[in-house]
Amino acid sequence: MKARGEGRIINVTSQLAYKGAGLLTHYASAKGANTTFTRALALECAGTGVLVNAVAPGVTHTDLLTPLADELLNNLKAAIPLGRFAEVGEIAPAALLLASPEGSFFHGTCISPNGGEVML
Repeated sequence: MKARGEGRIINVTSQLAYKGAGLLTHYASAKGANTTFTRALALECAGTGVLVNAVAPGVTHTDLLTPLADELLNNLKAAIPLGRFAEVGEIAPAALLLASPEGSFFHGTCISPNGGEVML
């Protein structure tokens, strides 16, 4: 990408990089490291034409939720101001924006579609 003078790197992290989560310390730590990696790499790539950003979704309705008990799922939903989980189709547009010409001024940032949960 540097040799071409253009490119987009879009990392996927998690809102837990910002919130943390009891009993998920290992996961939240890894996602926090990925977020910091994104920022550091963006600084390293500045001026090369390579843009580096990340998407940090909140709880998203995927098969990963299937084994969770209904009570836990209801508690997770209750913590989201919009009162529901994201659908995959609501997360993908963030990555599409970062990859598109309209995303040409995003660099070293992290878009977090999370239904408002991180602000709490």
